[in-house]
Amino acid sequence: MATECSSGESWKQQPPYRHSKEDAAKFDKKHEASCHCGRVKYWLSRDAPLVAKYCHCRGCQVLHGAPFQWAAIFHKEDMMFENGTDNLVFYQSGEQTLGHDLPCKVSCAYCRSPIFDEGRRMALLFPTLIKFANKAERDAFYPQCHIFYSQRVVDIPDGKPKWDGIDGEGSLLMENVA
Repeated sequence: MATECSSGESWKQQPPYRHSKEDAAKFDKKHEASCHCGRVKYWLSRDAPLVAKYCHCRGCQVLHGAPFQWAAIFHKEDMMFENGTDNLVFYQSGEQTLGHDLPCKVSCAYCRSPIFDEGRRMALLFPTLIKFANKAERDAFYPQCHIFYSQRVVDIPDGKPKWDGIDGEGSLLMENVA
């Protein structure tokens, strides 16, 4: 059911999709995550993301049906699918086309849960899919800042830095900017 790119299914041989018994035996499983229906399941090998952010861009609002998105960034090698790669669909939002053309959005073909945004080297995961064992595990994913805050639909007075675009590249906004 997965949507293939023009080069076939070569993506299945690359991280994070590559899966073999040898890979699974060597992979240090720290966090388990799955889509809503459970057909897609993956593991993370790190205790915490490289960085976590809240994104308020219009694209995230529309594609996630929410005022903002909680994103955690990992290397693709830090992620391994246990099952469900045959239940994935790919969407290239820039071109508005289906297919595994990077960067792309990856979702479950059955329940349509967004799984992650795949870049050329990085995976932007959604921590709401992770089955955290406790508050300390969840807190390790707590966002450091807000990005595209100038496009927000709701104010979040949490004291975290709020950037009008990408963090470090745009202007830093005041907490109570209207």
